Order: sequence, then C-alpha cells, then structure tokens
Amino acid sequence: MEEKKSTIKEILEWGYCIIIAVILALLVRYFLGTPTLVQQQSMQTTFMPGDRLILSRWTKTRKGEYKRGDIITFEAPSVSITSLADADFENPVAVYKEEPKSLWGKFTKYVLEINKTSYIKRIIGVAGDHIEIKERKSILKWKGIRRKIFR
Repeated sequence: MEEKKSTIKEILEWGYCIIIAVILALLVRYFLGTPTLVQQQSMQTTFMPGDRLILSRWTKTRKGEYKRGDIITFEAPSVSITSLADADFENPVAVYKEEPKSLWGKFTKYVLEINKTSYIKRIIGVAGDHIEIKERKSILKWKGIRRKIFR
C-alpha cells in the first residue's frame, strides 16, 4: 500500500513538472521569442529560404515602437492580390477574413502558430514617412531627406 502511494505521488510530481514546463515554454515563445523558418525569397541576401531564426517578441510585448530598418514578421493577409476596382486607396489595409472562432483555434493560430503563413520584411517607413513608388523604385521621404530604395 505504501509503495502504491509513493508511485502515485511520483506520477503526480512528474505531471506537475511537465505542465509547468509546457506553460513556461509557451510564455517564453509568446512573449520573448519564437523559432521560425524563412520560407519566402523576398529577403534574399539577408535571409535565404530555409534559414532558421529566433524572432524577438520583446518590442511587441512591451508595446515598443519599431524603427526604420527593423526586420519584422507579420501574418499574411487572407487576400494578397486585389483588383484595382476593389482597392481602397484612401485606406489601404490588409484583409484578414479567416479568424478562428473557438478558443482552441485561436490558441493554435496565435500562440502555437499552426496553419499560419507569415511574411518577413524590413521596415522602410514609419509613421509620418511618405513612400512614393515610381517605375518600380521606392523613394522614401522623411524629415526633408529623400532616399531611394531599390527593389
């Protein structure tokens, strides 16, 4: 009888340790940093497809501001190509239609990031900047300075 209680106690202790480890891992992944795999070619020379990264979430966690030149990731919009007739040039925003409804769906998409496509890009402009695209070349204007950004 004594041996049976000892075994049950040990199983419970292991269970508590595993639960605490999983919770800590999820908290670190969501608030501090998360591993990712580069899948797009848009950042070639800086990151190649197949590169593995650990993304810092610290700026997002502390509600800090991103700076020009920072590299960020964000969720790919549901609609990536819009016709000119459907485009809203006064309020150009990404469209996200497939939002999960259940708690488990939200957990797997936003915390575990399963079935989620993300883009990795460099910030070329921040609030107050004006970006003009002419002949497939971007011109960034801020504080009276003009800088050409080639694609």
